[in-house]
Amino acid sequence: MGRRLGQHFLKDQNILKKIAGALEIQSGDFIIEVGPGRGSLTELLMAAPVGRVIAIEKDKKLALDLKLKNRNDVVLEVIEDDVLKVLSTITNKLNREYKLIGNIPYYITGHLLRIVSELDNKPSLTVFTMQKEVAKRLSAKPPAMNLLAASVQYWADPKIVASIPPGSFIPPPKVDSAIISLKTKKVKNSEDYYKFIKILFKQPRKTILNNLSEGLEMEKGTIKEKLADLDIKERSRPQNLDLETIKKISKLF
Repeated sequence: MGRRLGQHFLKDQNILKKIAGALEIQSGDFIIEVGPGRGSLTELLMAAPVGRVIAIEKDKKLALDLKLKNRNDVVLEVIEDDVLKVLSTITNKLNREYKLIGNIPYYITGHLLRIVSELDNKPSLTVFTMQKEVAKRLSAKPPAMNLLAASVQYWADPKIVASIPPGSFIPPPKVDSAIISLKTKKVKNSEDYYKFIKILFKQPRKTILNNLSEGLEMEKGTIKEKLADLDIKERSRPQNLDLETIKKISKLF
């Protein structure tokens, strides 16, 4: 059932403790857990001095099992639903600071990160397990900057906490995994920024000048002048830009 939904259950207690530890739990913290599965990570969260844990589980049987197992615990609330559909509604109702954690199904990683980036009430800290390659991409710096990194790093500071071998899961995935911590920055949601970076990184092997000229339908001469104002070489490629430079260019255009 879990496998059908893309879930790989962690069995390594040391890894589970690293995930929980990366959340830097303080007394009274409000925590939302994505995909608790059989509740291995949930147990560690409940053992900490938390104020509240909301566990969102899509699988009906797993959600019911978790509810029955913790039916006498007033701290835990289990919600049987799709996190991609309900996270925004839940966080909007909180009206308080919270942290987000989960051993998430890998196929929802990109979609979930996009939803978190658009939340009006973002978590102060997010800790996810994901494919190691994806974790490396979103935490990349020049000369390996990419669309995912430019998107995530706009609203969060990513840090790879630890690698996870396939054997730590049941069933083992076919890829290496990683724990990643995302500390939220205080920024305003900017649709214009996200639209711009899609243009900037549309063809990463092309120059900034060519991507912007084609994507913005703007004359190259005008773009050259604007880039010169920031002392950016027109023949540079997007992967060589750091985040602050990307933000400056997005404001120009």
